[in-house]
Amino acid sequence: MAGDAFVRCRVSSETKILLQSIADREQITESALIRQLLDALVKTSATADAVTVRPGAPDLRGERLSIRLAPDDRRLLSERATARGMPSATYVAVLVRSHLRRLTPLPTEELTALKRAIAQLGALGRNLNQIARTLNAGGRSDGPGRQDLQAMLKIAVALRDHVKGLLIANEASWDRGHDETAH
Repeated sequence: MAGDAFVRCRVSSETKILLQSIADREQITESALIRQLLDALVKTSATADAVTVRPGAPDLRGERLSIRLAPDDRRLLSERATARGMPSATYVAVLVRSHLRRLTPLPTEELTALKRAIAQLGALGRNLNQIARTLNAGGRSDGPGRQDLQAMLKIAVALRDHVKGLLIANEASWDRGHDETAH
């Protein structure tokens, strides 16, 4: 039966040399030797009967993928992942998923900041609506005057533009990288 899953472990240098010499003597690879040892152990194990193997059971985490990176690329990956507040492997998984599905992900910290800004805009909007209702009903407002309202409008527009800039920068950073600028 062809293998479709991996088993990994670290061993001492001495064990590795011993495995290599046994594999060489048997004229097989180390991997084939280890597979034979595991198969023999599983067949003779009393607990093997008690284990229910569910072929095809879904792995909710998805498949593991290993890649090799040049040292400079690994350093850049680490810097960019750290800047996003993510482990490197998570950052790579998010990058790949965003590229494949044409998504622009927002890391947790950035999403939280945007939610706060939206909440502040909502509070400002509610206050302005209360003032407008009072004035439209013919009442007088002891609240902010015309200049104050114009200042609040400027703040709201600036905050909107800032959030829009954050979203554009976020999208661009996933396309180009964290510290790079458009040329």
